[in-house]
Amino acid sequence: MTISINRRRFMQASSALAVGALATPAGRVLAQTPGELRVATYGGQVGKSVVEAYLKPFEAETGIKAIPISEDFSGAQIELMQKSSSVTIDVGPLSQGSFLQTARKGYLEKIDYSLFKSEDLAGIAPETKHEYGIGFYFYSFNMVYNSKKYPHDKPRPNNWAEYWDVEKFPGVRYLVSGQWGSEGPWEEALLADGVSPDKIYPMDIGRIFASLDKIKPHVRKWWTSGSEIQQLMLSGSGDLMMSYDGRALAAIDQGGPLEMSRNQAKLTFDTWAIPKNGPNVKNAQKFVEFVCRAENQAAFAKIYPTGPINRNALKLLPEEIALKLPNHPKYLKDSILLNGPWYAEVGSDGLTNVQRLVQRWTDWVSQ
Repeated sequence: MTISINRRRFMQASSALAVGALATPAGRVLAQTPGELRVATYGGQVGKSVVEAYLKPFEAETGIKAIPISEDFSGAQIELMQKSSSVTIDVGPLSQGSFLQTARKGYLEKIDYSLFKSEDLAGIAPETKHEYGIGFYFYSFNMVYNSKKYPHDKPRPNNWAEYWDVEKFPGVRYLVSGQWGSEGPWEEALLADGVSPDKIYPMDIGRIFASLDKIKPHVRKWWTSGSEIQQLMLSGSGDLMMSYDGRALAAIDQGGPLEMSRNQAKLTFDTWAIPKNGPNVKNAQKFVEFVCRAENQAAFAKIYPTGPINRNALKLLPEEIALKLPNHPKYLKDSILLNGPWYAEVGSDGLTNVQRLVQRWTDWVSQ
């Protein structure tokens, strides 16, 4: 089946979820009665990697038919499933904000942590472990150079303040669009304006757009998808770019004249979630446990360079592969962890911060 998932971020959440009390870990549950499992995956190489590293081995171990689903999986889609009493996807990944909102509305099953081995639970990054969901993988937004324009023997920007310095570092720039609210050059704009990394949150939206005013005339394209920025990087038309780290590494592997910086990378993660009242909830719980095992996370990272949420997986990887991952210990001190709960906060006007960002962006980008 063709996998084609739209990876838009619907981060319209209203509150963070604390991790619930976890049951005492027990041994892994073996397959019982055969059944099926409908799994939403992202498209492109990510989706293919999910099938190879997770779906096929899961089916082989359990006898459960794992079916990749080619339709959107978002908080809005889950809400529609619940209201129509027709759950057509059993498990899939959500962005942080979409996950938080969907869980708050009561549309997700609690994760059965009793299925997990204790060593896997101990290895999972705490920020990715929630009562109603668990991390899919880490990824980051990074600065990328055209190595023909900025070779090693020439000065190149090393932080976002220098990226904003168009006189010292001239060139064509590409930045991520802010149209979804949850993804935008928000933190980068504040860093460029002199905000200390540890003082970014709560973000000053007015200051964000004042900073963006300075770079706006020099941005040729505000890209909207991973496939778009990958194509732009491979075209050689950009000199300084902002990209998902996985897309940048893929473009480099394809021969693009590119180099990526890990300094001031923005680290974030997506979350596996199980819609409530689905026909295959038990199978979905088994799948979530399966994909969180260290050995399976390592297998995925070998196919596609995203960071495992189970830190024990890093120990199973050759160093040359581990160094390609955004949450390698070497990079963490220079990275910024995106604060999903801030995006989800609801103000006195009833709007989330992500909704405010969407409104400001829509007005600003058209001016």
